[in-house]
Amino acid sequence: MTEPTTHAPARDAAELHAEFEAVWGNPKGWRALSVVNHTSVANRFMVTGAVFFVIAGLLGMLLRAQLAQPGQAFMGAEAYNQVFTMHGTMMMFLFAVPIQQGLAAYLLPKMLGARDLVFPRLGAFGYWCYLFGGLIFTSSLLVGLAPDAGWFMYTPLSSNTYSPGMGADFWLLGITFIEIATMAAAIDITVSILRARAAGMGLHQLPIFAWSMLVTSLMVIVGFPPLILGSLLLELERAAGWSFFDPTRGGDPVLWQHLFWLFGHPEVYIIFLPAAGVVSMLVPVYARRPLVGYRWVVVSMIGTGFISFGLWVHHMFAIGIPALSQAFFAMASMLVAIPTGIQLFAWIATLWSGRPVWSVPMLWVAGFLLIFVIGGLTGVMLAFVPFNWQVHDTHFVVAHFHYVLIGGMLFPLIAGIYHWLPHFSGRLPSDRLSRVGFWLTFIGFNGTFLVMHWTGLLGMPRRVYTYDTGLGWDMPNLISSVFSFVMAFGIATLLLDLVLHWRYGRKAPLNPWNADTLEWASGTPARSYNFASLPRIDTRHPLWDAPDLPETIATGQHALPHAAHGRRETLGVDPVSGRVREVIHLPGNSWWPLVAGGLLALLCMALLLKQYPVAIGLALLAVVVLLRWSWESGGQANAVAGETHDLPEGLKLHSHTFDGPGLWGMGLTLLADASLYASLLFGWLYLWTVVPGGQPVAASPLGTWPLAVVALLFGTGVVVLQRGVRRLRAGNAAGLQGALWLASTCGVAACAGLLWLLLTAGLQPTLRAHDAVLAFTLIYLLLHGALAAVLAALQALRVGLGRVSMMAPYEPGVVAMWWQFCALATALAWALMAMLPLAFGARP
Repeated sequence: MTEPTTHAPARDAAELHAEFEAVWGNPKGWRALSVVNHTSVANRFMVTGAVFFVIAGLLGMLLRAQLAQPGQAFMGAEAYNQVFTMHGTMMMFLFAVPIQQGLAAYLLPKMLGARDLVFPRLGAFGYWCYLFGGLIFTSSLLVGLAPDAGWFMYTPLSSNTYSPGMGADFWLLGITFIEIATMAAAIDITVSILRARAAGMGLHQLPIFAWSMLVTSLMVIVGFPPLILGSLLLELERAAGWSFFDPTRGGDPVLWQHLFWLFGHPEVYIIFLPAAGVVSMLVPVYARRPLVGYRWVVVSMIGTGFISFGLWVHHMFAIGIPALSQAFFAMASMLVAIPTGIQLFAWIATLWSGRPVWSVPMLWVAGFLLIFVIGGLTGVMLAFVPFNWQVHDTHFVVAHFHYVLIGGMLFPLIAGIYHWLPHFSGRLPSDRLSRVGFWLTFIGFNGTFLVMHWTGLLGMPRRVYTYDTGLGWDMPNLISSVFSFVMAFGIATLLLDLVLHWRYGRKAPLNPWNADTLEWASGTPARSYNFASLPRIDTRHPLWDAPDLPETIATGQHALPHAAHGRRETLGVDPVSGRVREVIHLPGNSWWPLVAGGLLALLCMALLLKQYPVAIGLALLAVVVLLRWSWESGGQANAVAGETHDLPEGLKLHSHTFDGPGLWGMGLTLLADASLYASLLFGWLYLWTVVPGGQPVAASPLGTWPLAVVALLFGTGVVVLQRGVRRLRAGNAAGLQGALWLASTCGVAACAGLLWLLLTAGLQPTLRAHDAVLAFTLIYLLLHGALAAVLAALQALRVGLGRVSMMAPYEPGVVAMWWQFCALATALAWALMAMLPLAFGARP
């Protein structure tokens, strides 16, 4: 294969820019709603996240105003609980993760030498889901139906008995809807980091921010599904009366805590790791030297991600779990401080051995270092079980939580915004106003939450809306409230600075901070296509080692320096080595993401209003729209037609290979699906082993063999599909259409078996938790099987129309992966829910 990045003759930069803008440029007016370009979508994510941050911050100020003095009547108990729930939920779900994903979506293609993320329409779809879900959730405040059971929605407080009305439903349905956006962004970012980079950029040369987002995105993919499952189960319990968490019907409210914190503690590091990646990017730039211990920092991030999944019971020490479990999770909670400490020492060593420039971004980094160390130390204190028992559910925990999350995320985020602000706007920030904003925020934050540790040690419980005088809490609460307003003035100053910046900021040079990474070679403000040509990168510091890169890129002296063909292209590389494999053909602007997101929003509203016939109709319509979208994205006409004569020698479009980005996207989707399914099986085994008298009957209501027959049908479809794919890989497409029709028939038969089992098994999900889990599992398998049958049928149609062929061969492999998952999931359900109770002699 010819190296695609050899130097080409220089072209006029303005002429080249016009050529690329004709293909990549964003439409104006109402057609801007169809834009899928990562820069535009990422900007929307960040602006929307900032708006939700302001709303959540104002709610937090209401809380501090209420607690400023004892016996306040500013808010009643119900209003306080609603504001408390909305503040925590919006900060965690609508601000902290989405805004960092937005920053990553903006920066990563530019850092990695790509023209866009690999799934631009998926990114746009994620944004619309985020926006619509956030608006639906926030509207609960305006209509007086906000949830009031806490941002953690513990059962039974969130059950119909103690939370009647629609408040908890807004939380369960709205947050689940919003998490679609988070999952979509995580999949898009992961595949893009692995498969869309500059030629030659191996994993050992990735910018640290890319590593942090790779680890974070994989954590999202594995960590968010347990909460999605818990939300679905709790909403079924509230809306349909099914029993999952009700102990009077064989459920257990502690199961909700397990599912929530299986997500919740990794969430802390999902928020922290991107911020740590920002710090690792900024410290070398302002220290004027490479990061000390690059490999150690990467290993520590990966280690943090792994260890974080073993900490969830850290939040449950006071509920009566066995002492052995407490010891294990206490040890794991202390162990996670080791990889975090490695990063801290790497930053300090880099600053110590460099020549630091204490600009505004570095002020925020320094504030982060101090605050996060305090938060980490109090976290280690909480890992000690006896101490945890003393301060559990007190304001000490609230203080620790804010030190970790605000200090560990907000301060680095603002540092990163100031650092990359010239990239967004082409202008430099105001040094004077930004410093005032920093000091007001830093002093106000510490005055608010450092004192709150004292309040907690004095015994003040969290989640109380008022208190009596004479308990020793009066003065510390007043101090916290006063300083919270100082912090609010600091944030307001920052927002004012950012607003004025766009109009009055001085014009910035191309690389104002003399940074080392590739995003500063893409132009400021950023172009819609990022790079007019794609360079080869063999170093971690491309702009330090090759300062002329911005000029040679802009004049088309590297790979893919043409856009006259009308395609949006970027290079696809080997995930490890960075060797070029193919050219990825990216889809253009589309209305499908907006239409699909809008339909799902309407579905969410129909479920909230309990209009279930309407919801079923909207769900079916949404499925049709998503399938139509997939039909268009799966094979673009000019790619299938073979218009590829202008590609570098030896390279093909990804749709002409067996390893396109869609294969990786499906793999990660199934990883998330597997996490949700594993959580469901965990719930089944938990109820069996923990709930008194909770063993299932030996003779399962599902029978011994029906699920085995269904698994066999799915397995037959897998064998047929895999044979067809193998023949296709060998250069023989004969019989592929027939194999796909046969697989679809197997899927229809398997779905018929699941439906028959669901209707005839005599399950009573409203009376017994085990029956509810069995019924949910059958519905889960039925939906997956139906989609498998439809996908195989659509592939058969695409073969007949020539959209899948020897020229465009990789789609059947994607569908085969879905079928493999269906077969394995059904086999596991049969083994655990039909055979395991029999093997262990469960009571008849």
